[in-house]
Amino acid sequence: MVWTSGWRLASAASENGCLGLIGSGSMKPELLKEHITKLRNYFKEKNIIKPFGVNIPLTRGDVNELVKTVIDEDVKIVFTSAGSPKVHSKILKENGITLVHVVASVKHALKAQDSGCDAVVAEGFEAGGHNGIDEITTFCLVPQVVQAVEIPVIAAGGIATGAQIAAAFALGADGVQIGTRFAATFEASSSDAFKQKIVEAKDDSTVLTLKKLAPVRLFKNKFALEALEAEKSGASEEELKELLGKKREMQGIFEGNIDDGELEMGQSSGLVNDIKSVKDVVNDLLEEYEKTIASLK
Repeated sequence: MVWTSGWRLASAASENGCLGLIGSGSMKPELLKEHITKLRNYFKEKNIIKPFGVNIPLTRGDVNELVKTVIDEDVKIVFTSAGSPKVHSKILKENGITLVHVVASVKHALKAQDSGCDAVVAEGFEAGGHNGIDEITTFCLVPQVVQAVEIPVIAAGGIATGAQIAAAFALGADGVQIGTRFAATFEASSSDAFKQKIVEAKDDSTVLTLKKLAPVRLFKNKFALEALEAEKSGASEEELKELLGKKREMQGIFEGNIDDGELEMGQSSGLVNDIKSVKDVVNDLLEEYEKTIASLK
C-alpha cells in the first residue's frame, strides 16, 4: 500500500472497526512520524480511542530508523514484510509491540513464529505489489499455514468482498487483510487516476512481473508490458534494474502516470467497481459477509 495508506486511510479504517495500518514503504522516518502524529491528532479531535498500526518493509535501507520511529512514537502494533522479522523482533517485543509478519509460504510462517511474531499474514500471490517467488494462491496457502503454526493467521491476497472474508474464515483464518479494495477509496492518498484504473480493471488486467528482482503484481500498462516482454526475452537482472529505474511506484500510484508508472494492484481489482468512502466499503463487506453466512446455513 505504498503511496496509498497514509494517516487518512489508516484512521478511517480504524474508525470504522478495522485495524488501520500506515504504510511506511514510501515514507522517510520524519514523514512516518508526521503521519502518526496527524492520525493521533485526528482521533483526539474526534474523541476516538482506536488501535492502529504501521507496516514496515524490512528491505528498506532506512529500516532501522523506521523501527526506531515506531518505538519512539509508542506505536503498539507493527506489521513487517519483505524480509526476516528476526533481526528486529527482539527490540520490538521488548517495547511491548504486537508484531505481525507477512509471509508467502509455510516455511516463512514457521520462521516468523520462531522469531517471536504474534501472528502472520498468509498472503497469496493474487495480492498487489510485491509477492512471494513460489506463486502460491491464497486458497492453498492459508489452510497450510493454519495447519503449520500455532499463532493466529490472517488471510490476504485477492480479498475484496464479504463472501471472500467468509471463505477465508472457512479455511481457518482468524482475520483478513485487505489492500486493493481500500486503495479505491476517497481517503486513500493514491491519485484519482490510479483509483480509476482499479475500477476499470478486469479479471485479467494484472500481471506478475520483474521476477528476477522481486515479483510484483501490476496493472497491465505500458511499463508492465515492457517489463514482461523484457523478461520473456531473457533480460538480465541488471537490464531489468535499468528498465525499472527509480520512483516508478510514486509516479504511477501517487502522481498518476498511468503509462510509465508502476500501478500496483491485486487480482481483486476485477471485483472493485467504484470509488467510495471507507465507511461504505466496510458496511458493504459486513453486509455481504452476513448474507453469505446466512446463505450457507
